[in-house]
Amino acid sequence: MASGFFAVLDDIAALMDDVAVASKVATKQTAGILGDDLAVNAEKATGFLSSREIPVLWAITKGSFINKLIIIPIAFLLQVIFPPAIKIILILGGLYLAYEGVEKIIEYFFHKKEKHEEVSAETENGENAEKIKVKSAITTDFILSLEIVIIALGSVLEKSLPIQIITVSVVAFLATVGVYGIVALIVRMDDAGYKLISKSNNKGFLTFFGNLLVKALPLIIKALSIIGTIALLLVSGGIFDHNIEWVHQFLPHLTEMVKHLLYGIIAGLLVFIIIFIIKKGISLIRK
Repeated sequence: MASGFFAVLDDIAALMDDVAVASKVATKQTAGILGDDLAVNAEKATGFLSSREIPVLWAITKGSFINKLIIIPIAFLLQVIFPPAIKIILILGGLYLAYEGVEKIIEYFFHKKEKHEEVSAETENGENAEKIKVKSAITTDFILSLEIVIIALGSVLEKSLPIQIITVSVVAFLATVGVYGIVALIVRMDDAGYKLISKSNNKGFLTFFGNLLVKALPLIIKALSIIGTIALLLVSGGIFDHNIEWVHQFLPHLTEMVKHLLYGIIAGLLVFIIIFIIKKGISLIRK
């Protein structure tokens, strides 16, 4: 009886060792997408009232966990019954990310006045605007989570099913906790700065550091907005490059980053034009 118990413990220990090794490899392969995920979600989690930052971030984090609870079993199921479906879903997700990235660029250059009016409307109806932003953030997280899960799964396909399931689950969990943990630190920088200034009575190094945190936050948010938009285009372009053969063979002399950015912009513009035409058609029909 005792020998059987210790044999089970040995099996569990061996399984955990395999999972640890596989998780390290999978995390390394998803590091790039995790960086993009951080930039995108940090940009999406900012712009709220200070009192609403943590509740909003928690709502997005819960949505991210739910996304992964949905994605992981579906990914394993599709991998068994219809593997091409994963590529199709990834490409559709890539089109959405590309569209979102290009839309942000077009909005910045051509609709600054409309954007200002939109912020005023948000002030009058903050709760509704908050729900819309949270929903948008969770939708984007779904696509980025799908990419993370697929890459993690692809890195352990030669392993046994239990190791695959545990490894992908660990990577997905760490992705959510890591990304949104760092985002939480970023969005609360100014509050931490004000507390340091208050406790130090506006004197000494703590005051200097507190002021640094307060002044740095707007710059970081602005930088994250730009980085997040670029990340959307890079992730989408990477999806096309890795999952569409003729796209992968196209422009072989360009560096990977330049190709991905270019593919993201082209795809985003095409989707933007299609949606614009559809919207115009619908408005004409209604008139």
